[in-house]
Amino acid sequence: MCGLAVPYDACCGRLHRGQSTAATPEQLMRSRFSAFAVQDEAYLLRSWHPTTRPPGIDFDPALRWRRLEILDSSGGSAFHTEGTVEFRAHWTRRGQPGALHENSRFLRAGAAWLYLEGNVSG
Repeated sequence: MCGLAVPYDACCGRLHRGQSTAATPEQLMRSRFSAFAVQDEAYLLRSWHPTTRPPGIDFDPALRWRRLEILDSSGGSAFHTEGTVEFRAHWTRRGQPGALHENSRFLRAGAAWLYLEGNVSG
């Protein structure tokens, strides 16, 4: 799920297993997309800011996450405590395509980036 040129273990697998943390909000967004695709609830909750984290995730068994497009990002360097990522996540449900367009906010908590919230549009 991480991309055609990058194997899962080299991209998101090590993050999902807790062997590493995302270095930027964009890397965290990519790993969260992959976690949704493989239904890794533990990682999604672990990478969610505690002030906005839900008690659990209700995965739709008919939904398949297919592709992630990063449209824009800001902040998120080693010198920032906040960052944003605008993305479009493509999915299919029972063979019908769709997409989720979101502007997400991330906060740094110590050395780790955490997903705070997103504004869904269109």
